[in-house]
Amino acid sequence: MTTSNTAAVTTGTPERNDRKVMRGTVTSNKMQKTIVVQVDRKVRHPLYEKFISRRTKLYAHDEKSEAKVGDIVEVTQTRPLSKMKCWRLLRIVQKTAE
Repeated sequence: MTTSNTAAVTTGTPERNDRKVMRGTVTSNKMQKTIVVQVDRKVRHPLYEKFISRRTKLYAHDEKSEAKVGDIVEVTQTRPLSKMKCWRLLRIVQKTAE
């Protein structure tokens, strides 16, 4: 047995990499068990050094279909579940007022 593998063998559980967690707003929940989350971020322009708003649209798996449009949610990376879906719902941070 090699020494680089001993930590995983002695504990009995394989090591997991740290997974990204993103926070955003639900923009759509019309698909079955899938939500669309919009993540807004500010990046600095390399030449003009002005902050610019950027958006990312993530498709996330919502097993119980509990997230509604307008909710603020946290999603985490997971294995690819479909062509576009490689995120899953971690928790709902804030529910929208209905």
